[in-house]
Amino acid sequence: MSEDIQSLLEKINKEGVEKARAQAADIIDAAQKEAAKIVADAKAEASDEKAAAQRDAERYMLGATETLRQAARDMIANVEQSVTALLENLLSKNVDLSLASPENAAKLVCAAVEGVAKSGEIVCNKEIAQALQAQLASLKNFTVVVDETSLSGFSVKLDGGRIEHDFTAQTISGELAKRLRPDLAALMK
Repeated sequence: MSEDIQSLLEKINKEGVEKARAQAADIIDAAQKEAAKIVADAKAEASDEKAAAQRDAERYMLGATETLRQAARDMIANVEQSVTALLENLLSKNVDLSLASPENAAKLVCAAVEGVAKSGEIVCNKEIAQALQAQLASLKNFTVVVDETSLSGFSVKLDGGRIEHDFTAQTISGELAKRLRPDLAALMK
């Protein structure tokens, strides 16, 4: 009987150990599966975060590139405006200087009316009118009207005053600047 009990105890012990080993193996297997799932989930999450970070970096890079492109465009526009203003100012000063000489202005009057019309009125300041005295013989049907408010330049009125051509420093330099702007813009690009 004691052998039977001994054998029964050994059998119970053996079955208990096997059952415990089987349960331990199941627990280990479940833990390994859970660990593998956690690692896979972590890898997937890390991959998603990495992809999101790359998308964010690309968006940031595109935004930064566009911002830089706009800043460069704005800077070029500002430089172009500054250079244009500088050249227009220089042009205006040179035209003013050229028209300040009554002799130069008188030559310009003759060139402006020559072949344009047979008669008309030249409006200018006193100094230019005096310089025109020598040319009045060649400008037979043109009358000279002195305008004391005119600082430099002149205007030519044709067809009874219905057509007026303005040759003031401001008008001449404005027209020259308008014609130079496309070339200047091409140089700036």
